Amino acid sequence: MPETLLRLAPQPATAAALAPFGTLIEPGEDGAPFGPADARLELHRGTPRFYIMRLSARPLLVRGITRHRQVTQCLASARGEEWFICLAPPGDPDDDAAEPELSAIRCFRIPGGVALALHRGSWHAGPYFTAPSMDFFNLELADTNEVDHHTVRLDQRFGTVIEITP
Repeated sequence: MPETLLRLAPQPATAAALAPFGTLIEPGEDGAPFGPADARLELHRGTPRFYIMRLSARPLLVRGITRHRQVTQCLASARGEEWFICLAPPGDPDDDAAEPELSAIRCFRIPGGVALALHRGSWHAGPYFTAPSMDFFNLELADTNEVDHHTVRLDQRFGTVIEITP
């Protein structure tokens, strides 16, 4: 099957735009009570793992999209740099056979100084960036990458590759 190249310009990350996929965590005053701008974390299905993930740059091409069915995942640039992520709504995270809707995939420009908390089961591709490498804070479960890494290859399943066009 020949591949179709779908070009997506990243849209600005706002709380409203990201709501179907997760929560944009913006700086707030210390001592503020828990509220709608805070992430609702689901970490009870295993041992939480918080680490700094170092990634090397790769082309801004999305060939696959992944979801974690057991956990919310939080990502943030460790040095406050801008980055990109493509997202699709989670649908039913308990459905083994679920696939993302190609037409529902959106790309976002995440500014430095904020974090993204993905809903359990949100489809995501990234982080992507233009620097040679970047470090990211990552909160998930200790075994997420071994037992909870469900990927759909967009190039194989839909014959489509998404190009992020900053």
